Amino acid sequence: MSSFFSVAGTDLTTDRLVLRSWTLREAGAVLHGPRSAHWAEDFPAEGDHVIAGLFAEHPGWLGEYGHRQIIERDGGLVVGSIGLFWPPADGTLEIGYGIVASRRGRGYAPEATRALTEFALGAPGVHTVCAGVELSNPASIRVLEKAGFQRSHTDAEANTARYVTTSPARR
Repeated sequence: MSSFFSVAGTDLTTDRLVLRSWTLREAGAVLHGPRSAHWAEDFPAEGDHVIAGLFAEHPGWLGEYGHRQIIERDGGLVVGSIGLFWPPADGTLEIGYGIVASRRGRGYAPEATRALTEFALGAPGVHTVCAGVELSNPASIRVLEKAGFQRSHTDAEANTARYVTTSPARR
């Protein structure tokens, strides 16, 4: 992976996106309102509600290496979320992401996934980023492949696949 993003504070900025760390206030707005004027009309999606609801149980998911909102640089609207399930287990982090329906097909998910993955692989003690995906979700499989992940194994019984990428030093 080559560096194509910049870091300003804890924000990661790509050509078209800003990945900004969630705050407890923003998570509360997702769960209970009020609706933000800075959200795409179909944000938050179901997955955003689930993640926001888990922040109280998993405070490590917030902060520099945790979950982030995906924001369009043009217009400043939140169009999804992406996150690392922190802390790393044996040097490995799991990544998850979602883009609202109105913004899918624009390449935002692979762009955000590449940026957060590259950032994560620069964290102390992290050498691998992985993701699980249902085989019935070819769009998510394409996201991971476009972001440079390789399939490590498939569980036909569970209808899932595991994708991984590692730091350049481990390749």
